[in-house]
Amino acid sequence: MTATILALVLASSALHPLREFFIKGDATPSGVTLAVVFQFCVLAGIHTWAEGTDPWTAFRVWPAMLVSGLGILFYYWCLVMTLRTGDLSIYYPITRSSPLFVVVVGFLFLGHSYSMTMLAGIGLVLVGAFLLQYRPGSHLFSQPATLILATLAMCTHGVITLADAEAMKEVTPEAYMFVQYIFLTPGMALVFLSTRPPEQSVYQHLFSGWVRRSPRFIIAGVTAYASYYFILWAFQLGANVAAVSAVRQISIPASVLMGCLIFKEERMTARLAWSLILALGVVVIVFSN
Repeated sequence: MTATILALVLASSALHPLREFFIKGDATPSGVTLAVVFQFCVLAGIHTWAEGTDPWTAFRVWPAMLVSGLGILFYYWCLVMTLRTGDLSIYYPITRSSPLFVVVVGFLFLGHSYSMTMLAGIGLVLVGAFLLQYRPGSHLFSQPATLILATLAMCTHGVITLADAEAMKEVTPEAYMFVQYIFLTPGMALVFLSTRPPEQSVYQHLFSGWVRRSPRFIIAGVTAYASYYFILWAFQLGANVAAVSAVRQISIPASVLMGCLIFKEERMTARLAWSLILALGVVVIVFSN
């Protein structure tokens, strides 16, 4: 993994938790998510125009774009439903454990091979990421439906990662995202409308937060776009899919430091200890190639 790719992945990881925090902390999580998707389309369109890229080149990889797009729709739905009922500190690590899925699928179906060193590093990352935000006394299986949704989100994120990595071999990130999110924006709106609680109006469910909390919604969208773009850029530079997926787990200690230092959350010592284990896994992955 080159220094450039590592920098892109770490930057993406630092920004990524903001989206989940805004979704979890808002009274209209579906509205936040739709705002993020809409901003992806707008920002990617501006980016494509600024770069002078032909956006329709994205159709060269339409099968991968279709798989990724359908995966994103399902992933966001699972994520919103998970965070609506589940504790972020328990279920965020599960939804972010896609390296395990990527490694298994890559080995079984795509002919990928991984050194024992890389597998050991991925294992350290996954163990550290899970134990980092696991709270003693909490019951992981006390909400089986939420656990299933979080696991489905994890697997779907792995599918998205594999599809995006293949697409980036032929197209630019901005063109890919622009065309993809032209279709995803209305698709996401339909998904959330079909699952709208009957006691909420369409405005309350999807759009009230856009007016009342617009700065939060804008920050969620812009940071999520930057995070996703950095990952696609890393794939375009030839990054290893499993390694990138694992290093992205650094978003979990980043969120722990934010919570402990800024929001004064508990168990800082224990969480930083697990962060060191996760960081060791990242170092092993970086030097395994």
